[in-house]
Amino acid sequence: MSPVNGTPLTRHGSRVPAVPARPAAAKAAPPSGPRPAAARAATTALRPTVTPAPSVATMVICLPEELPAAALTSHHLDTYFGVAGTLTALFWAVPRLRRWQHHLMIGLRKGRPALCAGGPVRLLDLAGMRQAAAVGAGIRHQVWQQVVHGTRAATPWPMFETRHLTDPDRYPLESAIADFHAQPRVQAMRLHAAALGPGQPSVGELEMYQAGEVAYQHYRAASAVAGDALLTADGRKLAPASDALAHRITYLEQALTHLDTLGPHQRLLAVAL
Repeated sequence: MSPVNGTPLTRHGSRVPAVPARPAAAKAAPPSGPRPAAARAATTALRPTVTPAPSVATMVICLPEELPAAALTSHHLDTYFGVAGTLTALFWAVPRLRRWQHHLMIGLRKGRPALCAGGPVRLLDLAGMRQAAAVGAGIRHQVWQQVVHGTRAATPWPMFETRHLTDPDRYPLESAIADFHAQPRVQAMRLHAAALGPGQPSVGELEMYQAGEVAYQHYRAASAVAGDALLTADGRKLAPASDALAHRITYLEQALTHLDTLGPHQRLLAVAL
């Protein structure tokens, strides 16, 4: 098209009727007066996300070399390590433990495997513990798959707890628990546990189960020797940031790496908190 006298023409030479411009719509004036409290709150900075504290039931302590054997009792844990707990038989002694080596063990019990609360790394069957934990985890995961068959993946509890702790006024604990329990997969697991009793797949490990059978086996095998937290011989504490699987994995990576660096004479001690 070419403009003629300010009016555009079509390719056939006819003039295109001009379209009158539409008046612009008037903008509404903003309301005067103070803004409601809810509106003011929405424009302020969001609440910082609160990370729930991890559940630590068992701690593994790397004992300093100079620590006397008399200090290895539940009554002295707080004095030497700042830990309030009791010794727990977490570890296995090696199958061929000699009688003269018994005095090197902590809380040694009779049986096969022989349970104990600790001892030198060279006399602890850490490899056997991991293998047995992996086998047991595989069996439990197969049971879990049957229990939750036909249900959708569920949101793990740490997500609900985080939301509650971040804004407890708007999302109280009762609502968080109710929303978590309302999920069909969680309901299936709770019904199974109620019918068959202790020892069944726990909703506390929901996220671990949903990661897959092999992943769950690795998780349980690593946890068998690393517990829920680890205190190094120089006083450093390793622990997950929360109960979320990602944080648990980070802790297990750190704990296993540290355990792999220990010498054969390094003593370990397991404490139930």
